[in-house]
Amino acid sequence: MPDNILVDVADNIALLTLNRPARLNALNYALIDDLMAALDRIETDAAVRAVILTGAGERAFSAGADIHEFSESVRAGRDAAIRDFVRRGQAMTARLEAFAKPVIAAVNGLAYGGGCEVTEATHLAIASERASFAKPEIRLGMPPTFGGTQRLPRLIGRKRGLELLVTGDPFSPQRALEIGLVNAVVPHHELLPAARQLAQRIIRHSPDAVAAIITAATRGLNMAISEGLQVESEQFASLVGSPALTDGLAAWRASRPPNV
Repeated sequence: MPDNILVDVADNIALLTLNRPARLNALNYALIDDLMAALDRIETDAAVRAVILTGAGERAFSAGADIHEFSESVRAGRDAAIRDFVRRGQAMTARLEAFAKPVIAAVNGLAYGGGCEVTEATHLAIASERASFAKPEIRLGMPPTFGGTQRLPRLIGRKRGLELLVTGDPFSPQRALEIGLVNAVVPHHELLPAARQLAQRIIRHSPDAVAAIITAATRGLNMAISEGLQVESEQFASLVGSPALTDGLAAWRASRPPNV
């Protein structure tokens, strides 16, 4: 069997590819577990400064959860469905959201259901002009379960989010850009180069500063602003005295580029 996750590291960027193209990169349990394991490995790899996540093949980023597999969990009962399906999927999207290195989704095709939830959880996203998005769980008689009822309204606003969640209608990459789900839409052949260019713009800066910003912004979204400001202060304090901040200030005073 081919690897569920392909990993390629070049120029300090890890390209992770969801690799079930015959099943439209559906998120079965093995793929989710393998993605989590890949994230564990690259998190401590100093050679990796940023992550790009995409899908194999020409049709899909990910068409969502593997319905055949999770149907068996549902058939086994509530406890099994929550343990095997919901908790696993929520852990995956929470891991992506809280990852200390920037994660960029390169959405190359269908991003339905869980695939859309992965896009919501990543820090940044670029979509191919061939991409298509949808929240179709309502058609199965259920809500999204990988965090979609929470992240999507926070990202794009309650009314916009609810419209997509309760209709299940697909929407274009241009609409995804308009509502703030993705950062850019590019011609299909430019998708990975555009994602790499964005990653390069990030990794030219201190990795500790990047991680502090991701942590403060991600945690602060779910807090009152007073609590978020405390997190911001804590993240700054963690860098006081660090080589990166010391050199950054010295570089600014000397009008030279910082050493990253």
